[in-house]
Amino acid sequence: MAAAATAVAATRRAGAALRHVTARSASTISSSSSAAAAGTSGGKWDVIVVGGGHNGLVAAAYLAAGGRRVLVLEARHMVGGAAVTEEVIPGYHFSRASYVYGMFRPHIVDDLRLSSRGLRLLPRVPSSFTPGDGVGAPSLTLGGGAAFDAAQIAQFSARDAAAYPRYCAWLDRFASALRPLYDAPPPDPYAIADVSAPWRRRLGNALYLMATAGGRGAGRVPTGAVTPSSAKTRRRARDPLKPPTPPPPHPHPQIPELPHFLTSSAAGVLNRWFDSDVLKATLATDAVIGSVAPPSGAQTAYVLLHHCMATWYNVAGGMGALTRAIAGAATEAGCEVRTGARVKTITANEDGGTGVELASGERLRAGVVVANVDPHTTLTQLLEAGAAADVAPATRRHMESTDLRSGGVKINVALDALPRFVCALPKHDGAGGADAGTPAHLRGTIHFEHSMAALEAAAADAAAGRPSATPLVEMTVPTVLDPALAPPDKHVALLFCQYAPYAPRNAATGAPGSWDDAGARDAFADRVFAVIERAAPGFTASVVGRDILTPLDLERTFGLPRGNIFHSAMSLDQLYWNRPVPGAAQYRSPVPGLYWASAGTHPGGGVIGAAGHNAAMQVLADGGETPDALSRISSGFRNGAPEGHIPAALGAAGAAGGGARWRHRTPLR
Repeated sequence: MAAAATAVAATRRAGAALRHVTARSASTISSSSSAAAAGTSGGKWDVIVVGGGHNGLVAAAYLAAGGRRVLVLEARHMVGGAAVTEEVIPGYHFSRASYVYGMFRPHIVDDLRLSSRGLRLLPRVPSSFTPGDGVGAPSLTLGGGAAFDAAQIAQFSARDAAAYPRYCAWLDRFASALRPLYDAPPPDPYAIADVSAPWRRRLGNALYLMATAGGRGAGRVPTGAVTPSSAKTRRRARDPLKPPTPPPPHPHPQIPELPHFLTSSAAGVLNRWFDSDVLKATLATDAVIGSVAPPSGAQTAYVLLHHCMATWYNVAGGMGALTRAIAGAATEAGCEVRTGARVKTITANEDGGTGVELASGERLRAGVVVANVDPHTTLTQLLEAGAAADVAPATRRHMESTDLRSGGVKINVALDALPRFVCALPKHDGAGGADAGTPAHLRGTIHFEHSMAALEAAAADAAAGRPSATPLVEMTVPTVLDPALAPPDKHVALLFCQYAPYAPRNAATGAPGSWDDAGARDAFADRVFAVIERAAPGFTASVVGRDILTPLDLERTFGLPRGNIFHSAMSLDQLYWNRPVPGAAQYRSPVPGLYWASAGTHPGGGVIGAAGHNAAMQVLADGGETPDALSRISSGFRNGAPEGHIPAALGAAGAAGGGARWRHRTPLR
């Protein structure tokens, strides 16, 4: 008892609010070879994190702040996973995979003091541009303010211009209901039958939040609704493993609306709201990004909502600046990070211990292993045979049948000039924190789709096993807001394109093929450039170099299974308590001592950080930490996350506009 009390006291001292944590020991980011030479090989760690992506680094930071000895093992030469900045073409720095910031949890920014560690956000105002189809044709630009957006949409439909703000508010009510659920493990439906289980209350809260989504203020706790009149109430309010206390019932909850929305297609939703094809096509891209589904696909409305959970920003210095800041918090808290350390096998001992064997043959032991690798790969490829055999056959079959399909290709392009569009261009004064001197149409995401039929046709090609003849293309030009990413007067363009099967059929014979076939990558990239060329003649001639990452390359380079940027499909059968598999959605794998903390767990894909935070809290809770101890490690702020970090991250120039736009979320990239 005395020893346990001492351990808890030590944990409380070590974990008292990460914002005040100080450096312990000689914590560095080192290569695998140098770490082995330093004598850490074979040592016993409290926790080994497999994979140094953003979720793995978040988990490591919180675990280290909780007093655990943590080792992060990253296979690549740099940490960050898919959220990295790389100079793959000399002088040009690319957010090579993930490329925009928006869904990352605010309380993690606060807890880890990421703004003070260099995180700086750049507003994208306006946030979206769809060039017109032809010389002088009207274009559609959104995200420039209510009056600006209305005028833009009215070029195509006065009715749509009036409907658009109501549509945004409608989506935000759903987002307000679901957003708080991101910050706690889902309830386990298999534990509901146990009358003593705490899951009953958690399930009730979750269902209540979703059921009242149609009402104003759903998902938010009104001022005074929670009165911490007792120590018990105060503990409940800040327990990071529990969802927030639900708001009082709204008199018109519109209970059926959210389930109907979640099972709908994006096309169905957009057709009910709008007439203009160009507006619907622009909005629909968020519903199909990273998937193989067309806008008419069932449940694509949820993916549309998933991408409407935040306002989107560029990160100064690229996405690697975010993960470098997280890694700084982790190492300052005492975590050791090793790069060039590829894990070959995750081991499980009969005494309940776990560990890993590296590709080099080095073996490391730990009390707990947290896999930042996707759950499918963890369970079917990394787990040693003996431990894998103990997994229930039904669970293994469920995991093996996970839908991993993806159709995304990332192309990073070095340019010697900005794209020159021939359509009519918008005028915007740069209000909201953006630089008025930058071209308004190039500050956000550029869409090249003018009709829903074009999106459906592109998806149909991929369904037949062929890369799209006319691909869906989203382009950002981050150097418009961040010139330091390229040499003077040069630029970087980031293209996310669809649809491209993981194993495309041979174009000439129709036989099964591969992206490794001669010319396959360049042929698809040329199709993408042709789409851009029609709107911005001369684009191809301005290209200095390009880095083409097909689904196969995304898997090889970043460990994304079959190139899936979400680690698995974001359909309802693979969300919440079904993610990654029913009965193991609380970040505990079926193997004792093995946890998972990747986009393949709740709440899903994107640079969110919630999976890393939630997994760390679960590990600490299972290790005996009390709610009070957990609350000191994770500030939580379950009843309304503070937004003070947004002005800090935006800097003085963009503080006012960026802070306001964070509060008024727009359903656009």
